[in-house]
Amino acid sequence: MTPAQQRATQRLDSLLDTAAEIVDDLGPELITTAQVAERSGASIGTVYRYFPDRLAVLRALRERCVRRFRERLAADIADGELTDPWHVVERSVLAAVECYREEPGFRVVRVVERDRAIGDDGLLAAVFAHDLADFVAAHFGVPGDSALRRRFDVAIEVADALLARSFAADPAGDEWYIGECLSILREYLADAIGLNEVRETTSVA
Repeated sequence: MTPAQQRATQRLDSLLDTAAEIVDDLGPELITTAQVAERSGASIGTVYRYFPDRLAVLRALRERCVRRFRERLAADIADGELTDPWHVVERSVLAAVECYREEPGFRVVRVVERDRAIGDDGLLAAVFAHDLADFVAAHFGVPGDSALRRRFDVAIEVADALLARSFAADPAGDEWYIGECLSILREYLADAIGLNEVRETTSVA
């Protein structure tokens, strides 16, 4: 990376850091390019060089938050022992919880996700759900078909709603909603990912 490219990357990260602060302070709906310029100390021309409008700011912040979530989840999966498919789902939920708590502006992911006009790649949640279903199928011998993907579609939608509710008023999250989210997902996915078979085998043994 050339010095000029490095400076451009640092400037972009700085602008996104500012955007994240605004999202956390005011909410994603109220962010403007003028606010990003004012808070960051950059000229409005500099902001426009990276973001032609407020939707571009939200899209870029969403992409960074999602990338960091996936990096966190990949590290969690790599560091832990995955004995059954549920551990993958559980770690996915807990990685999202950690991002809500630690990643500035993370709630922008759900707001942008609701507005298809902002994204040009379809619903992000569906893409992640399908990737998660494919990972479980590949690593645990679960039948990887369209039915499994649809199950994970629903599971991610449920998790998304409950986690958003958990963090709506409390930056630390409401532990009751987080616990209910995990319980509901486990029950809903049990047949699809073979958890009931594991329980039955253990009981017989």
